[in-house]
Amino acid sequence: MTAIYLIGLREGLEITLVVSILVAFLVKSDRKPLLKWVWAGVAVAAALSVGFAALLQFGVARLEYTHQELFEAVASIVAVTFVTWMIFWMRRMARQMGSELRGRMEDAINVGPPAIVGVAFLAVVREGLETSILFYAAAQGTADSARPLIGITLGLLTAVVLGWLLYLSAVRINLTKFFTWTGALLVLVAAGILKYGVHDLQEAGVLPGLNTTAFDVSAGWPPGAWYAELLRGMVNFTPAPTVLETVAWLAYGIPVLVIFLWPQRPTQPARTQAPALSK
Repeated sequence: MTAIYLIGLREGLEITLVVSILVAFLVKSDRKPLLKWVWAGVAVAAALSVGFAALLQFGVARLEYTHQELFEAVASIVAVTFVTWMIFWMRRMARQMGSELRGRMEDAINVGPPAIVGVAFLAVVREGLETSILFYAAAQGTADSARPLIGITLGLLTAVVLGWLLYLSAVRINLTKFFTWTGALLVLVAAGILKYGVHDLQEAGVLPGLNTTAFDVSAGWPPGAWYAELLRGMVNFTPAPTVLETVAWLAYGIPVLVIFLWPQRPTQPARTQAPALSK
């Protein structure tokens, strides 16, 4: 539940910030009557994201066992791709996101209400669909189906409250540090999701080595302990992983985490060459 709460918090705050930027732009430019079109776009995006999550959860359950394992493996790989792209994109584009969204909204206002709905919809639906597939991938293998729902709900509600307080300037958060630390934690979550996807491929017979374990600490590993549940939920740690699972976790988690946390070079303005003196 901890990993899914983190997904809900991170993705939910991104959605809340996007909506806050659009709402603040319309309010500050004295265009409050246009807010209804923004909320319409947000509502359609939210409904589509929830519907997509339900389709994943209930549609896959009807598949045969082998096909279900294959689908879950593909979903895990897609989710890892989304997480990796998202955290690096947010690190690179966070400072420009506000001006870009305001520019798109200004252009949409000149076109009309359908364009305003479209801008809000497109700004939210990408994050919403990412949240759906991340939720599905992270919830695989959970025995209690209620915990993932509780985790994602609490994460999204926390994000909405934080976003609202940020909008009201009632609370201040260093968003750069927030997205850096949550991004680093999501890299570990993504490594666990990839490990689960490799296991699904082994279960489906696509990859070999299902019975070849890298290590086995089952004898001294209490499955009901809080730290065991925390490690399993956050990084998908299992006491007897296969060699391919372990290699996948290490090959993704370590280099991606190092690259993500590596200090960025400050962008330097291009030097303007002095005009040549006329002879």
